[in-house]
Amino acid sequence: MQVSGKVLVCDSIDQAGIDSMKRAGLAVDYKPEIKPAELVSSVKDYDVIVVRSKTKVTKEVVDAAARAKIIARVGVGLDNVDVKAAEAKKIRIINAPEAASTAVAELAIGLMISLARSIPRADAETKKGNWIKNDLMGTQLSGKYLGIVGVGNIGRNVGRLAKALRMNLIGYDPYPINREFISETGMIVTDLNTLLESADFVTCHVPATPETKHMFNAERFAKMKPTAYLINTSRGEIIDENALYEALKNGKIASAALDVFEVEPPTNKQLLSLPNLICMPHVGAQTKEAQELASTVIAEKVIQTLRGVI
Repeated sequence: MQVSGKVLVCDSIDQAGIDSMKRAGLAVDYKPEIKPAELVSSVKDYDVIVVRSKTKVTKEVVDAAARAKIIARVGVGLDNVDVKAAEAKKIRIINAPEAASTAVAELAIGLMISLARSIPRADAETKKGNWIKNDLMGTQLSGKYLGIVGVGNIGRNVGRLAKALRMNLIGYDPYPINREFISETGMIVTDLNTLLESADFVTCHVPATPETKHMFNAERFAKMKPTAYLINTSRGEIIDENALYEALKNGKIASAALDVFEVEPPTNKQLLSLPNLICMPHVGAQTKEAQELASTVIAEKVIQTLRGVI
């Protein structure tokens, strides 16, 4: 069954989703470089607004969206969408949390290995002509305790990959953790402080909410082992970057890897200058497979929502 309506795609998404919406009968305007002022002035003409992470769907945008029925986020979180403003206008909000779980989990594991074996430093020094073999005593992941903070889709995928590397799992989540997963992996479920005191590696997979803002602060870093490694591929706001700087500089923890920052691109120059920090430009979901899946999932959800199926 064909559907009608106009769709504004505000960010770069895979072509597969655009083609799918067009085949269903939707008129799609693809404007990945649209500026905030243009968005506010033109959004009144669209039934569906599609974004990734760059475009901010503020209250001003929502108020201007006179005929909008759906705001679709091609990704996991909704922190760039004013959810309350949209709900007040009875605009449906949809996203694709299932699409990026494999890509983000694989990056988290990759960052763990990079930290454990100092891969970025080894690469940089070898290319400079410096043979620093004797300085690169690493550590194995096998047998270590991995603390997973947030055991949702991504956290569970990380856990399965880590289990294949013969790591021991410790999990914390304010919501009940899937019982089958606990049984499958032998995960030890505990409170956050106990996890931090026990884990050799800590990986974060939580949304940005008032409750999670700066959940990793000076007090929490003080509970971690001085040999511990921290990985964050979720949201930058969950870490107090100034506290992380002090913890890394003073040896409270061994090192960290961040794919996300409180401000993006990051502006905390003193943190970025640390040799025991690996930085990535928010590429957790940036694989061809994840982007194609997210785009097609969102397209199908938009079509089915307009049909009244979901």
